[in-house]
Amino acid sequence: MEKPIQIEQFNAGTKLKGTGYSFFVPAKINRQWNWADPKLNTLLEQASIQLGQLNSFARLVPNIDLFIQLHVTKEAVISSRIEGTRTSIDEALLPEEDINPERRNDWQEVNNYILALNQAVEELADLPLSSRLLRKTHGILLQGVRGKHKMPGDFRSSQNWIGGASLQDAAFIPPAHQYVGELMGDLENFLHNDTIAVPDLIRIGIAHYQFETIHPFLDGNGRIGRLLITLYLVSKGILSKPLLYLSVFFEKDKTLYYDNLTRVREKDEMGNWLRYFLVGVAGTARQASETLSKVLALKTQLEGEIHQSWGRRTQSGLVLLAHLFRNPIADIKVVQQICDLSPKAAGDLMQCFETPGILRESTGRSRNRIFVFDQYLDLFKS
Repeated sequence: MEKPIQIEQFNAGTKLKGTGYSFFVPAKINRQWNWADPKLNTLLEQASIQLGQLNSFARLVPNIDLFIQLHVTKEAVISSRIEGTRTSIDEALLPEEDINPERRNDWQEVNNYILALNQAVEELADLPLSSRLLRKTHGILLQGVRGKHKMPGDFRSSQNWIGGASLQDAAFIPPAHQYVGELMGDLENFLHNDTIAVPDLIRIGIAHYQFETIHPFLDGNGRIGRLLITLYLVSKGILSKPLLYLSVFFEKDKTLYYDNLTRVREKDEMGNWLRYFLVGVAGTARQASETLSKVLALKTQLEGEIHQSWGRRTQSGLVLLAHLFRNPIADIKVVQQICDLSPKAAGDLMQCFETPGILRESTGRSRNRIFVFDQYLDLFKS
């Protein structure tokens, strides 16, 4: 392991010559990190408090898994949007056959992300957060979509670049592929190094920067790099459930996000990056807690209304409502299956949801109608 580093004296790396271009090799990060900046301590404390409150709140929420799917879907939509994909939360929740053919590729990318994220979180029970897990997740992410020919599930074996049309006009050129294995090994060791005293939020902030700088895959680096943050927090027990996603924070001002990464590479400003990162963690955790609070209030309100006035349909209504908190888009067939009802009874139950405006019919058709739980979806659109 390399000697301790003072953040204020950090040297980000070295530019080396390729054939007709220069690439950047970042300094290794598996070391003790120290700093003198009191602002960093204050921001670290604030972010830690907000994360702790989110985690406590999540533990108090009954059936928290009901709500996680919407958090995951929102993350998939926003994280994919940063990469140029255009799918809304509403669309992401629809079955593929209900998506316009020209938008199915985008829909598939978002749904791959949902699948990749869910599976990665599941696998943390048996696998450490590692290059192996990240490669496996990457393979799911790129399955059958744009990038499917760009070595899904494997680190790159050729040079890539960020921005521009070629290596000659690229905004940034990551390290040559020969360095990727060693650098990713160093990053992995840093995440698991118990012999150094680096707070977890500082550690994952540095690791996210490093991952994006190594850019180990030919495609999908941004999504995997953002997912790395959530996986780390879950793997360390900082979050008991995957409820924090920074893609919304990064996407609000993408230029600022990329500028802060660039300032580390070009001006060695790791402290500036970490301040930005911790502000994002604190704000995002606070927003996630507020969303959970609103979800709970909505659930309590609607359950009360159903208990109060739905008579013999109360039980079926509560069963369907619980399902809608998992997936806020449904049709008659889903209602039949979930509530074990005949087609007519399912239609009557949907009418009970539609009349007071709990559900909205979205197709305008008389057959194969699709109903949307707007009040719930809207909580995730801000």
